[in-house]
Amino acid sequence: MYQVVVDTNVLVAALLSNRGASHRVLRMVGDDRWRMNLSVPLVLEYEQTLKRICAGGPLSGGDVDDILAFLCANSNLRPIFFLWRPLLPDFKDDLVLELAVESRADFLLTFNTRDFAGADRFGVRVIRPREFLAILGEAS
Repeated sequence: MYQVVVDTNVLVAALLSNRGASHRVLRMVGDDRWRMNLSVPLVLEYEQTLKRICAGGPLSGGDVDDILAFLCANSNLRPIFFLWRPLLPDFKDDLVLELAVESRADFLLTFNTRDFAGADRFGVRVIRPREFLAILGEAS
């Protein structure tokens, strides 16, 4: 079973459009082939971003809460006991990479792959959602 961390931009894209690879990945949460990993800082980042971007548009604040509850119930919840900040140019990317390292993630899914340059030295492969679907044999 692959261990995966999903960057905030992938979750936002998945919720703003029901087309595309990010939405397909989100619909596959709970699939036996992979497991999403979350930490408290990442869930808080998800909440802040989703309520700013999506709430009042396609989703209500309650919808965002329901989605986050579903993700928490269907993911590995990982405590973060160490901080390597700053490691990446954006401190919000650091919290994503810290989770990927702590959870020994096979993949970190993001649309901003260049922002995670150097993640491979921790054994984390940074890829786009479409690449992940191809690895799972789900590419269309």
